[in-house]
Amino acid sequence: MKVVAVSQRVDVIPERGENRDALDQRLVTLLLVAGFIPVPIPNGLYLQTPDGGVIHDALDDWLNAVSPQAIVLSGGNDIGQCSARDLTESRLLDHARSHNLPVLGICRGMQMIAHSEGGELKPVTGHVRTRHTLSGQIVAEVNSYHSFALADCPEGFEVLARSEDGEIEAIRHLSLPWEGWMWHPEREAFFASHDVHRLKKLFGE
Repeated sequence: MKVVAVSQRVDVIPERGENRDALDQRLVTLLLVAGFIPVPIPNGLYLQTPDGGVIHDALDDWLNAVSPQAIVLSGGNDIGQCSARDLTESRLLDHARSHNLPVLGICRGMQMIAHSEGGELKPVTGHVRTRHTLSGQIVAEVNSYHSFALADCPEGFEVLARSEDGEIEAIRHLSLPWEGWMWHPEREAFFASHDVHRLKKLFGE
């Protein structure tokens, strides 16, 4: 079974003075169902000072030890909300590019892929706690939990699906095995067969 590195959201717990990494157990289950071994990656392996100086960098050591064969950028947190997570995911994308690894970006993860390629985000309404019917190369009904959307398709990518109101819901890189989905496949009561099949195809069974 292929090992998949999975990024984690950051939950701030003020009463305990803690910043906790968190991962929905349903995402772990989805990856297992698809035939992969998920390994959560801690935020904070690579930290910088505000002026860009490196505090410590153990991310390469982690990647060498785990040797992931694919990467999932999970949902949660807005870009810019947690610098440790932003830095971690940016480095993961650099690693994936240099090693030609498959990447799936889920919700914020898709936004992070677009952001890393110079794409712009915009606020969007009507996309939180609702469902959409997709059109395009992916035709399906999916959930929606995001308040930001892609302003346009980043260079080097194509749009795979749009919602009824024309917002970009899925993208694919034209040369790298990278996809972004704005929906959360792990949050369905029963995992959609089209999501599982597409995940297997992207990562390679």
